[in-house]
Amino acid sequence: MKKAEVVLIPIPAMGHVVALVEIAKLLVQRDDRLSTTVIIMHPALDPSTTKYTESLAASTLPDRMRVVNLPNLESKTEDTKDLNWLTSMIESQKPHVEEYVSKMRTQSQLSPDSPQIAGFIFDTFATGMKDVANGFGVPWYAFSTSGAAFMGSMFYLQALHDDEGVNLIEFEDSDALLEIPSLASPLPAKLLPSIVFKQESLTIFLEHARIMREARSILVNTFLEFESYALHSLSNGKNPPVYPVGPIVKHVGDARDLPSDGSKDIMEWLDDQPPSSVMFLCFGSWGSFCGKQVKEIACALEHCGHRFLWSLRKPSSQKGKAESPSDYLNFQEILPEGFLDRTIKIGKVIGWAPQVEILAHPAVGGFASHCGWNSTLESVRFGVPVATWPLYAEQQFNAFQMVIDLGLAVEIKMDYRRDFLGDNEIIVSSDDIVKAIKHVMEEDGEVRKKVKEMSRISEKSLKDGGSSFSSLGRLIEEMIDNIS
Repeated sequence: MKKAEVVLIPIPAMGHVVALVEIAKLLVQRDDRLSTTVIIMHPALDPSTTKYTESLAASTLPDRMRVVNLPNLESKTEDTKDLNWLTSMIESQKPHVEEYVSKMRTQSQLSPDSPQIAGFIFDTFATGMKDVANGFGVPWYAFSTSGAAFMGSMFYLQALHDDEGVNLIEFEDSDALLEIPSLASPLPAKLLPSIVFKQESLTIFLEHARIMREARSILVNTFLEFESYALHSLSNGKNPPVYPVGPIVKHVGDARDLPSDGSKDIMEWLDDQPPSSVMFLCFGSWGSFCGKQVKEIACALEHCGHRFLWSLRKPSSQKGKAESPSDYLNFQEILPEGFLDRTIKIGKVIGWAPQVEILAHPAVGGFASHCGWNSTLESVRFGVPVATWPLYAEQQFNAFQMVIDLGLAVEIKMDYRRDFLGDNEIIVSSDDIVKAIKHVMEEDGEVRKKVKEMSRISEKSLKDGGSSFSSLGRLIEEMIDNIS
């Protein structure tokens, strides 16, 4: 029996590491001919990612799966103002990846029963590692941790720039509407990621789009029924084959999603709440707000009357430096006076949140989210409607897709944009927040019904005979055929 080894390399950011780790698990659980090795580059973008990757190395992983942490190259990647840090880190880590994979290959050659390397799976923004795969003479695949629609937008923007000479930077703050083939509705150009509007980061963004087209195939963390329009648009003969293999989310009960001692207290509090009664507010590992915005959110929660669970994080105090938020030692320092006392019967304010556990809990009925793709898929997987509050990266795009294209979310403010290096944060009023919360928490609302139905479909897609199950099976056969 042929045995194949697949090497997966994410960039060191939480959502990306989680997604690649979960696909590695899925591969070995699906087919006993496969083994997987996840190679994690360092440094991590934030402390939570470091803790997660360290816990992986120390945890019990599925059979035939391993996680390798490469040396920390902090001195090589001090500048995190744009994507330069990523390019620098990948170049610096290439020799370490080559050394490790060479040892793997030598071992497989010495032992006939060992699996042979069948290919690499690179995160979208780790495709700069393609030289390593080419050097070993094995195919490489790209894994999109964003959705199919956003991947289609990358190809569209690259074609606009390369073939039509469009200056994409001029789209910033413009009123232009873009007819992106992977979206059913025209996208306001101002909802493109911030990196498109800065020349240095745009150059790197476009290069990644070009490199993606060189992949043997592209895996996407999505499923056919969810992004059918986008996936159809990508099958135009100009792109590599696309395999939708999602929704890939962390498993409920995964201890690595419970990093704080307060997690038990959170879940016990939820156990005491009625079904679908709690509005959950959580904005990812980089999600935080200034004091004035926090007070607007608090005012909205107090006046809307719904039960709430609020993950409130403290912004970095160092202006001009990208640092992830931390937990408050005392919420009284940021919340309005008396807020915690007045809302004690209906609400709970927490720091870091075990998001998957919370979304899977039957008491949760709505989710105010930054619309990171992992969070978007988790909301769909567990049938929780979203109130969109995007902050950075492609989150404005995701919010547009969920609200306008798919009708699976409601808007708090779709064009909100958080500048982590500056102080130009706009303020969303408590009235706008209340309006969105009431909409998303409607018991018989149309959005809720659609999300519940999509949740049922997402579960079926991963089971035998489902669309993603079949897609993953075709991918595995392709990988097995790669070895002699």
